Amino acid sequence: MKLFNSRYLLLAAFSLLLGACQSTPSGDTPVPDARATAIAQLEQNLASSELATAEDQLATLQKQTPDDPQLVQYQRQLAEAYLQRSQIVLQKGDVNAAATALSRARALMPTAPALTGGVNSAIAHARKAELDKAEAALKAAEARPPARVIDPAAESTTVTLNIEDIAKLRHQLNLIAQDIVNYQCAVSLQVPRTADFPWLSTLISKRVKKLDPAFDLKVERQIIRHVPAQIVLIPSKP
Repeated sequence: MKLFNSRYLLLAAFSLLLGACQSTPSGDTPVPDARATAIAQLEQNLASSELATAEDQLATLQKQTPDDPQLVQYQRQLAEAYLQRSQIVLQKGDVNAAATALSRARALMPTAPALTGGVNSAIAHARKAELDKAEAALKAAEARPPARVIDPAAESTTVTLNIEDIAKLRHQLNLIAQDIVNYQCAVSLQVPRTADFPWLSTLISKRVKKLDPAFDLKVERQIIRHVPAQIVLIPSKP
């Protein structure tokens, strides 16, 4: 009886072992292919325009398998994506970002300079336009007469008006009017009483119109009880 039980147990153990061996291959989880995963991530970053990340991933793959022809196609796709980005940001007026993206495209496509030639010319033209604009602004600033009462470099200048002395006030308003016209100033008139605004505003407007009839002067009114009559001049930026 004992011999029968031992044989039975041995047969059962063998059957279990055999079943386990047969089921193991189908039950194992397959080990993911690291390269396939890296390629999938590269493609995803290209599709989502994460170009800097895609470039790093491509460089890593090229170090691992430098002769893989598949990576050449990804390199071209990345270069074309940089080129497209350069065109888009250039249209938005960001010349520096366009030049940066173009430099990356060139680095990835050193043997195809013709592909970047059009964007390069557009960037050069945009840079020239920026320089011309800055030069024109500088010349316009240099052509302005010296300021009489304002500080052209300041955001604004506040001038207290000599309303107690009419002769001094007239002379003061003559100088103020010159700065308003020459520096295209926005004007705010601050007075302690409502009645002070109309006549002071009229005196300023007449002088400005005499200097430049086409100047569109708008005088902002501010009633501030605790301050003397004063005018705030805000020069336009060149």
